[in-house]
Amino acid sequence: MSESRLDITWAQLRADGRNALIPYLTAGYPTTAASLAALRAAANVADIIEVGVPFSDPLADGPTIQRSTFEALQQGMTLRGTLDLIAKAELPRPVVVFSYLNPVLSYGIERFLRDATALGVAGLLLTDLPAGNDPAIESAVAASSLDLIRLVAPTTRPERLRQAVAGAAGFIYLVARLGVTGASTALAADLPGSVAAVRAATSLPIAVGFGISTPAQAAKVAGLADGVVVGSALVDILGTRGVGAATDFLRGLRDAMDGVEARR
Repeated sequence: MSESRLDITWAQLRADGRNALIPYLTAGYPTTAASLAALRAAANVADIIEVGVPFSDPLADGPTIQRSTFEALQQGMTLRGTLDLIAKAELPRPVVVFSYLNPVLSYGIERFLRDATALGVAGLLLTDLPAGNDPAIESAVAASSLDLIRLVAPTTRPERLRQAVAGAAGFIYLVARLGVTGASTALAADLPGSVAAVRAATSLPIAVGFGISTPAQAAKVAGLADGVVVGSALVDILGTRGVGAATDFLRGLRDAMDGVEARR
C-alpha cells in the first residue's frame, strides 16, 4: 500500500520544523454554506482538517459540539451529506472523518470506506470504538487507504496503551484532559507526562486536543506534541461570529505555534 496522505504531511512538517494545526469542524454547522466556507478557509491555515459527522447522541462531547451537531442534524446533515460536503470543498489538506460508530454502521462500513477512499479522505477516527472491540471493522479500515486514528485518554494504563496504539495509523489523538470536549482556561498539569507515556508506546505523531482555546495553550502544547487539535473554541467562534473570525482565530493559533521549535 502506498504511503498515506497523513504520513506524507507529517514528514513534510518535520522537514519544515513545524507542528500540525488540526481544526475540528462539525459538518453542516452553522449552515451547510457556512460550513463549506469554513472548511475552505481553514485549509488556508491548517495542516490537517477533522470533519465531524453530526450524531444524535454525542456522549463524549460538551455543550458547544453537542449544540453544533444538533443544529446540523436539524438542517438535514448526514454522513452522506458530510461526504458530499468534503467532496464539494475540494480541500488541499488531508481530511480525517471524525465520527461515532453508529452513523458509519448505519451507512455500511464497506460502503463508507469505498466512498471515503474515492474522495481521498485520509483518516477515520471513531470516537466510541476502543481498540480491540470490533476486529472486523478494524481490519476493514486497515485494509483500506484510510488511516485508523486512535483516541487515547491520559489515564490509560501502560499495558492498555500498548494495545490501543498497536493497530493505529496516521497519528495518535491524545485527550488533554478527562471529561467531554469543550474550551478550557487551563491545560492539565500532567499533560507532559501523558505525552511522554504515549511516546514511549508508539513512534506515531501525537496530536493533543480537548480544551485548547488560546494561542498560549496552543504554543504550550506545540512544545510537547506534534500536533494541536482545536474544536470547541473554533466551533463556538464560527457559530457566533462567522467564518472570518474563525479564520482569524486559527491564524492566531498558527502564529503562536510557529514561535515554538517543533519536535523532530
